[in-house]
Amino acid sequence: MTKTGTDHLKSLDDGREVFINGERVTDPINHAAFKNAVRSAAGLYDFQAENEELMTFVSPTSGGRVNKCWMMPTSYEQLVERRKSLVAWSRLSCGFMGRSPDHIASSLLGQMMGLPIFERHSPERAKALSDYYTFARDNDLFLTYVIINPQANRSKEASEQDDEFLVCGVVDEDAQGITVRGAKMLGTSSIMANEVLFANIQPLQKGEEKYAISFVVPMATKGLRILSRKSYEEHANSEFDYPLSTHFDENDALIYCDDVHVPWDRVFVYRDTDMCRAQFQDTWGHSSQNYQAQIRLMVKLQFLMGIAKRIAEVNGIIGIPSVRDSLGRLAAYTSMVEGMMHGMEAAGEMVNGFYGPSRHLVYSAQVITQEIYPELINIIRELAGGGLIMLPSSVEDFSDTEISGLIERTQKSPVTDATGRVKFMKLAWDALGSEFASRHVQYEMFYAGAQFVTRGHMFRTFDWDNATGMVDDLLGRYGLPKDANGKRQAAE
Repeated sequence: MTKTGTDHLKSLDDGREVFINGERVTDPINHAAFKNAVRSAAGLYDFQAENEELMTFVSPTSGGRVNKCWMMPTSYEQLVERRKSLVAWSRLSCGFMGRSPDHIASSLLGQMMGLPIFERHSPERAKALSDYYTFARDNDLFLTYVIINPQANRSKEASEQDDEFLVCGVVDEDAQGITVRGAKMLGTSSIMANEVLFANIQPLQKGEEKYAISFVVPMATKGLRILSRKSYEEHANSEFDYPLSTHFDENDALIYCDDVHVPWDRVFVYRDTDMCRAQFQDTWGHSSQNYQAQIRLMVKLQFLMGIAKRIAEVNGIIGIPSVRDSLGRLAAYTSMVEGMMHGMEAAGEMVNGFYGPSRHLVYSAQVITQEIYPELINIIRELAGGGLIMLPSSVEDFSDTEISGLIERTQKSPVTDATGRVKFMKLAWDALGSEFASRHVQYEMFYAGAQFVTRGHMFRTFDWDNATGMVDDLLGRYGLPKDANGKRQAAE
């Protein structure tokens, strides 16, 4: 049977150790900091159960229906089919759930496309990855990952920190597996995930083999501790005032391993610094997860375009030429991202029997979108002006006759009544300026790494030989000019 939201909620009732606001949460599923976001995640599975043809396919091993995020495309047509299901899921959160289940599934899918790379590292580790992919797919798991080290002293490497096990590393090993200690981040969506993948997206150097590991464990594993950031959902006083924060605050968390034991069949990379790099960069792991991110961002930008146009309409400025100019510029940015997404698919390539998106177009889109997202937000905020700030303090203002009368007199719009204007502007603020929105600006700028890192990926994957080849070809067509006797003219 297809996994439903009820199935997912039941799977989260596992006794995991979650900490927030100075205490351990005994029931994160129903805690005020997480409950709505958890149910938004569960809603993804209800949606797939209601739209099986669009969202699911038959697992080749279990025979059950699972989400298409686990489908490994063997052609352009299958890649597009898979993308349509990812778009449908993203639309449910208007693109504001960046770590929905399809993100880590996409990363594992890309790593599976490069399984021979794991086999060169270790046949046993490659089998562990392959078997786990089958397990995760057949159970339609929601995974998160932690692939960044705690910042601490950023001028020092992992092995140079004051605490030897600040960064998650190997403490011991035995015939059954390894024992690890230390922290990783940013465990986005860890509250609503089933299991967590530990890995290294940051480079390691020789001598740091104890940190050069990749493994996956259930969120309820003994010794695994989830330290949540502040919950925007918990501080949203109402859905009317914060419609996005209330439902789509997917949470971020630092995850600490207090001597966690990991079985060998859950270990994918072991004590190999270069394989930690290769796990993402030499396979399609990194490009596949960021292809999913660009699909999600495309949906988010389309939603923000709706916000921008509605602001112009609500404020009665849609006919002003400079406003149309701004909206046209925003529309061009959004259409460019959509066009690049189609380009990633059309220019994709076969690898080990599977069809993946064009890596250099994925990275090109990342470089561009990291730069334009904050600019886009600022342009929309300019359209809104002070109207985003001068709003009633909360929905409670409408319950007072005197205050609601003043709201009716002062919150005017040519296209809606006072309640409609306030309701929309509250949504716009939550998308553009609230604490939730500010986190999303930071997220879009850095979820793929610092900008110099993504530009480095672009440098690494661009077809420089083709570009310089044209230069060399043209240079080869001519030389120094000759005189009438065929001799080269001397410089005057």
